[in-house]
Amino acid sequence: MRSTLTDIAREAGVSSATVDRVLNNRSGVKERTREVVIETAKRLGYLAGSDLTPVSPQNRIRLDFVLPAGTNTFIANLLAQIERQAARQHDLDVHIHSIEGFNPDTLARTLHDLQGKTLGVGVIALDHPTVREAMRSLAASGVSIVTLASDILHVPRIGYIGIDNRAAGRLAGYLLGRFLGGGVRHKVALFAGSLSYRGHEEREMGFRHILGEDFPNLEIVELREIRDDRERAYEEAVSLLKRHPDLSGIYNIGAGNQGIGQALIESNRAGQIIFIGHELTDHNKAFLLDGTLDAVIDQNPRVEAREALAMLSRTIRGLPMDYHPPRLQVIFRENIPES
Repeated sequence: MRSTLTDIAREAGVSSATVDRVLNNRSGVKERTREVVIETAKRLGYLAGSDLTPVSPQNRIRLDFVLPAGTNTFIANLLAQIERQAARQHDLDVHIHSIEGFNPDTLARTLHDLQGKTLGVGVIALDHPTVREAMRSLAASGVSIVTLASDILHVPRIGYIGIDNRAAGRLAGYLLGRFLGGGVRHKVALFAGSLSYRGHEEREMGFRHILGEDFPNLEIVELREIRDDRERAYEEAVSLLKRHPDLSGIYNIGAGNQGIGQALIESNRAGQIIFIGHELTDHNKAFLLDGTLDAVIDQNPRVEAREALAMLSRTIRGLPMDYHPPRLQVIFRENIPES
């Protein structure tokens, strides 16, 4: 069965209208986007020139991705996208390592063990001295490194693939402030996976800054680290709701929305407390539809996987790279996109 424009749009992470403009050679499309659409159309067999020349094992590029294990659905979706897209690129030999993500020593050992085995590494990493040193050592051995979803500064990585997390935190604070309104004082609470992730720390920073600037009537009463675990999120949320019967809002910086949502539903406070979270997973879609979640700030794992694979492989081959970052997008119940 021949692929359709919709198939190409879904795989390329763009709209069907953009695919139509590219395939009909119309203006108004960035060059990098045009390249992605053409490559996707060829890979799916929509355009001629999609026959793959066999690649010998010695010419394949080995890439390794080190991702945290656990119940984080976004990470699971990102992992699936990396595997799916890598399987279609016969010049790549991709290995994925799922490790205990909140243990910096485990992460550092994994990175050290990759020396001499790989040409490129993508990693979601804690910002910790042992991890930074492992990344420096890996880069010094000639390995190209990209950080995913959460950046680490002052290490020799070739790039960061992800959204502006400080802007995401500000956006969450703006949404919560607008939902709750001015004048009346409101209590709000924060949940985070771990502030050892720079991305989570940056989201908290952005959230606090915009509240101080524009919404001084919102008081942050608690911040709980839940290690992106839904059971821990549930337990902490149940405890939070008991301690603060007058709580007005929740911002979950990381994963664990399923546990928080369950606690809100069981306490009959879903829809009464404004709840802002991240990532458009299947569970979050359901919470948007029933009113448990008011808004989701989304980053597209399909785009992040595509850009990570492209940045690593093109850098290793000495080809120019035009980074096409994932967009920061707010999803409400009324604009949930098609799967």
